[in-house]
Amino acid sequence: MTGGSNSGPADIEVARMGYIGTVGVVLHPERTCAPTVDAVARWSRARGTKVLGLAAEVARIGCEAIPVGAEEMAASADLMISLGGDGTMLRAMRLATGGHAPVLGVNVGRLGFLAEVDVPELPAALDAIDAHRFTVEARSGVHARFGAAQEAALNDVVLLRSPGHKSAAVAVRVQGEPFVAYTADAVVVATPTGSTAYSFSAGGPIVSPNAEGLLITPVAPHAAFNRSVFLSSGERLDLEVLPHSGDLAVEADGLLVGHLSPGAVVAVTMLPAAARVVRLGRTTFYQRAQRKLRLTGSVERI
Repeated sequence: MTGGSNSGPADIEVARMGYIGTVGVVLHPERTCAPTVDAVARWSRARGTKVLGLAAEVARIGCEAIPVGAEEMAASADLMISLGGDGTMLRAMRLATGGHAPVLGVNVGRLGFLAEVDVPELPAALDAIDAHRFTVEARSGVHARFGAAQEAALNDVVLLRSPGHKSAAVAVRVQGEPFVAYTADAVVVATPTGSTAYSFSAGGPIVSPNAEGLLITPVAPHAAFNRSVFLSSGERLDLEVLPHSGDLAVEADGLLVGHLSPGAVVAVTMLPAAARVVRLGRTTFYQRAQRKLRLTGSVERI
């Protein structure tokens, strides 16, 4: 039977029978994942399926996966498996963008928001997925265009003060109209997925992954207005670097992707269903948030 007990507006029900033909694995850049990859390989051999890995990662750990490039993995895999934490999961989701494979997060080390199972649960999870007892949860992304450059991210795009320069002074325009200006160390534009990352550390709210929109949060603001703003998915957002701002760096999911000078404008839009995450119905987003943020003990019992 097809699992749909945790389905919602962002969930996509999967068709029946014979789901997994090829698995792609994405590995944590430092932790040793060879035993887990070998477990996936044993599971796949018993069912006549293939296991693909990125060539550099396969060479690093010497596992049984077939080495391929990122494009071939995205095009060929029916399922992507992330072995690591949220950083590895985001990388796997970016690799899967534009392909048909959903991503299963396997926690290796510290608990992440996006991981669905721990390593001992992986064989049973693969059995469930192969039998179509799962749903996939769509996750939106964010697209930023500045000058001739453009970048996409699944957590956030950040405009931040360059070392040795003045603070980031950024005007926020919504639907072409000026709304507010931030003076801060950085300005974060996060997806609902990214609301529990840098934005949350800066004091922003937790946003359900089923919401559709963009969250703007200042980091260490120096102005009277220091609140986050949440825009709906259809609203146009422009960020203008004001004349009195210092030079800024641009990061997408923590990676440096560009630099901005005063006068530059960044056009930001939401990317609906940029990636898809496997859910087996074992935990909810709020249960994972409670565990990760240690919120359970903060609830008062009356």
